[in-house]
Amino acid sequence: MVLSIAILPFLIVPLAITALAIRIDSPGSIFFRQERIGYRGRPFHVLKFRTMAEKKSRSGDVDLVNDAITKDDDVRITRLGRFLRQTRIDELPQIYNILRGDMSWIGPRPEARPLSEWYEKEIPFYSYRHIVRPGITGWAQVNQGHVAGISEVHDKLRFDFYYIKNFSMWLDLVILFKTVLVVIRGSGAK
Repeated sequence: MVLSIAILPFLIVPLAITALAIRIDSPGSIFFRQERIGYRGRPFHVLKFRTMAEKKSRSGDVDLVNDAITKDDDVRITRLGRFLRQTRIDELPQIYNILRGDMSWIGPRPEARPLSEWYEKEIPFYSYRHIVRPGITGWAQVNQGHVAGISEVHDKLRFDFYYIKNFSMWLDLVILFKTVLVVIRGSGAK
């Protein structure tokens, strides 16, 4: 949390420029809020820069799960949104979630509530990943990248469990280093 407060003044201008660019690029709100499941299974609202065209949500559990999964070639992603995702700039507003105590810098990524609930029903021990605070980046993100299909979730979960089992400052430093490489290369996020 101290790190979040310390870097906030340096991010004010880039955050403002990004917000203005989103406003110019496509109609709709600047931010995207979504209910996610976090530490100890508690729901919270994650804050991100909006990277997709806004649409009215459909009803039904299947639609909620499908809408929560963003495919690499999803037509809803805006021109600017693709860049924001590649560079992970869309994640920066989550510093707010860190300051609130909902998230940390490093940990398993929080899933959208419909996805998390579905995974808990379908995948044994899935809820184990909620024993640590979710993060902006994590072991799964730097090793696997963006998960766009249900079949990849089991691998992602193995990475999350590895992180939880081997949690250490050293592993966090490795993840931070690998995150910088992912951002520089523009890989990992779609």
